[in-house]
Amino acid sequence: MRLILADDSVLLREGLIRLLADAGHRVVAAVGDGLTLLDAVERHHPDVAVVDVRMPPTHTDEGLRAALEIRQRHADVGVLVLSQYVEKAYAATLLAGATKRLGYLLKDRVSEVADFLDSLERVHAGGTVFDPEVVRQLLFRTTHADQLSRLSSREAEVLRHLAQGYVNTAIAERLHVSLSTVEKHINAIMDKLDLPRDSGYSRRVLAILRYLDN
Repeated sequence: MRLILADDSVLLREGLIRLLADAGHRVVAAVGDGLTLLDAVERHHPDVAVVDVRMPPTHTDEGLRAALEIRQRHADVGVLVLSQYVEKAYAATLLAGATKRLGYLLKDRVSEVADFLDSLERVHAGGTVFDPEVVRQLLFRTTHADQLSRLSSREAEVLRHLAQGYVNTAIAERLHVSLSTVEKHINAIMDKLDLPRDSGYSRRVLAILRYLDN
């Protein structure tokens, strides 16, 4: 992959450059602020941009705003957002648009090299990747707890895996159940949460998280 890194921490950038090079990827630009990131994307048109949420000058949402602009201008460029903490409002903002080629991970996940590289591959392939802790906090922030309470413990577990971007076969493997059992749980979840059924997992993730974030 051809990648752009955007983070104001030079140490993190240099560490990621080395890690990604060792994995066979090429970092075409490494920048420290949102405006430079946008310029770099225009110039290099990478496969994926890895973006920190908070960058100069205010260290609030510069990275997020740049990520959203990349999504609008370059739909074929994947965006993997990194954050030190679970930024619930920022995660919800990202989920308000199309979710193909999109990821949101906590920076701690970078230390789990295999998981981080797998997340990059999934975003590059058009998938959706959300850190389990981000998903957990989005689920628990819902004001529709009465509808979540309709779910059985197994359905709630399947929902968490859905929201993390796993396809049905992967969920079946992780939960050690049959594919048909997973499909039945998904149908029940959609019915209990009053959500339309859909065959594309990333669209289901968007529908579920949009609903839960209301």
